[in-house]
Amino acid sequence: MNPRDRTRFDVLVDEVVEALPDPIRRLLDEKPVFVEDRPSPDVLAEFGLDPSDADEICGLHTGPMATERSVEGRSEGVEAIHLYRSGIVACSGGWSPWREPDEDGQMIDGGGVDLIREEIRITLLHEIGHHFGLDEDDLEALGFA
Repeated sequence: MNPRDRTRFDVLVDEVVEALPDPIRRLLDEKPVFVEDRPSPDVLAEFGLDPSDADEICGLHTGPMATERSVEGRSEGVEAIHLYRSGIVACSGGWSPWREPDEDGQMIDGGGVDLIREEIRITLLHEIGHHFGLDEDDLEALGFA
């Protein structure tokens, strides 16, 4: 990812976080969000993925879920949310707007930036859901998959 697109992406992350309800934003004060270009080779290996699959991963929650923590136990790993720029941009169809027909056949604009912003929001809420112990089926039912 080039520096210009990296900066554009990071501005969108800031916009998404700012638009979240206050209680969720406060949660992010306690759980860091790391924005990276792609998952590391170690992360890919942990999930049994090939490096060619890196652009298919939009985000990751690391550390124990809130439902698994205890005051007596020590947490394993860093509690964090990771957003992956390349995966989110790829899942959104890229930066450039395009045109496609609506159900009536009229051409409408598909906004690349708007779709990327929405995918950032969905990915962030998806990973926050994992923090609270939701699994993939729960998140899909909520529209965050």
